Amino acid sequence: MVATLEINQVSKTFKNENESVHVLDHLNLTVNNGEFVTIIGPSGCGKSTLLKLIAGLDSDFDGTIMAGDLTVSGPSKDRGFIFQEHRLFPWLNVEKNIAGNLPLKKPDIRKRVDDLITLVKLKGFEKAYPRQLSGGMSQRVAIARALLRNPEVLLLDEPFGALDAFTRTHLQEALLEIWERNKTTMVLVTHDIDESIFLSKKVVVMDAKPGRIKAIVPIDLPYPRTRTSKAFQEFRAVILTQLEHHPVEVEDWSI
Repeated sequence: MVATLEINQVSKTFKNENESVHVLDHLNLTVNNGEFVTIIGPSGCGKSTLLKLIAGLDSDFDGTIMAGDLTVSGPSKDRGFIFQEHRLFPWLNVEKNIAGNLPLKKPDIRKRVDDLITLVKLKGFEKAYPRQLSGGMSQRVAIARALLRNPEVLLLDEPFGALDAFTRTHLQEALLEIWERNKTTMVLVTHDIDESIFLSKKVVVMDAKPGRIKAIVPIDLPYPRTRTSKAFQEFRAVILTQLEHHPVEVEDWSI
């Protein structure tokens, strides 16, 4: 596969008057074209910071991040970003939130917005405002908005973390359906082990010591995946063991 993302020797330090906090430490990671990757680890390990660097929301770091042949130095329409909070504009309805600053009167924009509304299963809610939507529906709008400009990479920072378990499971299935249909490269930050196994081709396990990758676990399971299956639970045990800082030998892990 042609690499979509190459993170090379990336380090990041936050500084204030009294101290410096090192959050990424010479980190290296490759995300291949069309791959679904999740990053998991304890709070404060640097996973959300890494996602923001990939998005170009913070350019103050050492090392390089390549998106295709281009060096990441700022935000780009080729890299969509979805936050934990949907961040919809309360004064705009669903279709206008998705279109953003693009004119819905243009036939190609209208078709694109209509197609995305169908894709995220919000047909019939085009004129609804955020206050009229559930949390899960609002996140569907946020996903559609992020997909509007056909990004090569979609970055998701715990987008389902604030939702109830039922809605979260439903949106995981919806996101997987979108990925399988579009083959957009996706990088998801999560605290949920089951979510990481259910969705991704590989799980990046961050160390408790900030800024380091402890292991990269390929999830060699066919889709759709069953959370109660023996194989699923075996992967769960492997990742949980890594998060608990006990050594586990797996032949095809790479650091």
